[in-house]
Amino acid sequence: MVKKKKKEESNIEKLAKLIARDPEVNTMKDVYDKIKELMGPIIQEMLETELEDELGYEKYDKENKETDNSRNGYSSKKVRSSMGEIELKIPRDRKGVYEPKIIPKYKRDISDIESRIIEMYGLGLSTKDITKNVEDIYGVELSAEMISKITNKILPEIREWQSRPLEEIYTFVFMDGIVFKVKDDGEIIKKTAYVVIGVNIDGFKEVLGIYIGEIESSKFWLRVLNDLKNRGVKDILIASVDGLTGFPQAIKAAFPDTVVQRCIIHQIRNTLKYVNYKDRKELVNDLKKYIKHPIKI
Repeated sequence: MVKKKKKEESNIEKLAKLIARDPEVNTMKDVYDKIKELMGPIIQEMLETELEDELGYEKYDKENKETDNSRNGYSSKKVRSSMGEIELKIPRDRKGVYEPKIIPKYKRDISDIESRIIEMYGLGLSTKDITKNVEDIYGVELSAEMISKITNKILPEIREWQSRPLEEIYTFVFMDGIVFKVKDDGEIIKKTAYVVIGVNIDGFKEVLGIYIGEIESSKFWLRVLNDLKNRGVKDILIASVDGLTGFPQAIKAAFPDTVVQRCIIHQIRNTLKYVNYKDRKELVNDLKKYIKHPIKI
């Protein structure tokens, strides 16, 4: 008896399974959680480089050790950012003379430096730009040589992350902008980090890229989408955006078959604008039967 060939699952069927498994694919919490995952390793590298400089030798380079001091494990520390808590491992030395500079002993809030860390992941920043960000994070506490050491330590990790290969198909791509203030030549200016999060056919979420804001236009978005294509993306089933100028035109050029929709939460809020206040709760309860998102008015 000839076995029937199993019908290949269509992309739409895969998408349906994904949404059934994890409907909350396009909330700002997703963006924040994924960015926190990027911030931790960079801060960790900076801490390790500080201790290397203090001791005068790299972690496993015992041959060049010229001190009777040595590493002594780690202590755990939770710090706050505007995106939630981040857990770090603070390296220690045997004599207890090392004091972290990026996160001093009693510092618990890193929201003042997080924008600089996020910006370093942005595609298009030169080595000089990243060095400037490191300088701004540390202020006047470190020498030019030490700033250069830290930059050289974190740069390969940033470049590897920016250019890493991506999957061929993403069932859902969500993008939004995070506005932050930075000091530039003595002036406080606003910048936007556009974060692109993709959900693959297995439901796994990842930050595909971070792009520091030029003026929103189809040209800017085409550059973003071409970066994704150059790293291996061949198809995006659905892209969820919140009225990003020029995006629909750009995605039609890069991925002609992609369906573009507004974020479901924004759609719900826009719907509620046309409903009497006393009827809103009833409508939300009805919508909950069909949409598994936690809806807040």
